Amino acid sequence: MAVRLRFSPADLLRCRFAISPMFETLSAVRLFSPHEGVGPHRRWLDTIDARELDLRPLALIQPRRGYTPDFLSPPPVSPHPRFEDELEAVAATDHDRVRAELRRSLADSPGAAETATGRILLGDTSSVLQTLVSLLKRAWKVLVEPVWPQVRGLLDADVSFQTRRLAEGGLDRLFAELHPRLRWNNGVLTRDYGDDERRDLRGEGLVLVPSAFKWDQVVVITDPPWQPTVVYPARGLGTLWQPLSADRHAALGRLIGTTRAALLLSLDEPATTTTLAHRHALAAGTVSGHLSVLRDAGFVAGQRHRHEIRYRRTPLGEAVLR
Repeated sequence: MAVRLRFSPADLLRCRFAISPMFETLSAVRLFSPHEGVGPHRRWLDTIDARELDLRPLALIQPRRGYTPDFLSPPPVSPHPRFEDELEAVAATDHDRVRAELRRSLADSPGAAETATGRILLGDTSSVLQTLVSLLKRAWKVLVEPVWPQVRGLLDADVSFQTRRLAEGGLDRLFAELHPRLRWNNGVLTRDYGDDERRDLRGEGLVLVPSAFKWDQVVVITDPPWQPTVVYPARGLGTLWQPLSADRHAALGRLIGTTRAALLLSLDEPATTTTLAHRHALAAGTVSGHLSVLRDAGFVAGQRHRHEIRYRRTPLGEAVLR
């Protein structure tokens, strides 16, 4: 199963990058769900007191597998929209659309509409929209705004790197290494995994949105009012929260080397060589060499999953971190 986007000559001229603080906020909210892996964000998550927020309405309409209302994150119309402008666009959403998208989302989670939160979301649309706007604003203030300079710096660095790659080698070079789940061949961009969908862009072009908090998935959006969009994990995510590392992590770097320590620390979830290379902005060969040393030392182990090998920390690796 895969999503395939076919480019025409006109589409090749209409590819652009953008950053969305609203999308980052929604993705940050997702990380508080017990069904979500937190990946490289554990150290950030440990700094947040979620008791300040009631995230249940936003969490309920962001199922792990299913539809998240598009009106909650309007398509970025400029490279760097302000959160306030995106929030204003959410608040101005047509009420019929709000009602339809909320119903569609709740239907993707069996029993969600019958919960107390679900019944509230299916109530008076004007009040529901005001509630969601207030929740989004609060989530931004508590979760993302305090670290936005740090996150924005990572996203800007990714865009700068990718635009240089585009300038040097065109779309062939850009898409060849944008993310391990993406493949480019003969004018067709394929996202492995997920629904089976084929779409001719027909001159609409493509928006490429790097994300920090959507760390483990590549999201393809093709429904109006979005211009066709690919959201992908930003390059170098494994370095985002390094200033939050404890002294013992720095000591571990001195013991086994900073790169090997960073790789070991980032294996909260099993990951492939290519994923780790993207996350830490390293060459795949470099990562492979370091993983071999960590494996030989008994700190990590590889396990085959279909056509790829995913590495995880061993009990010895966990003990070293502790």
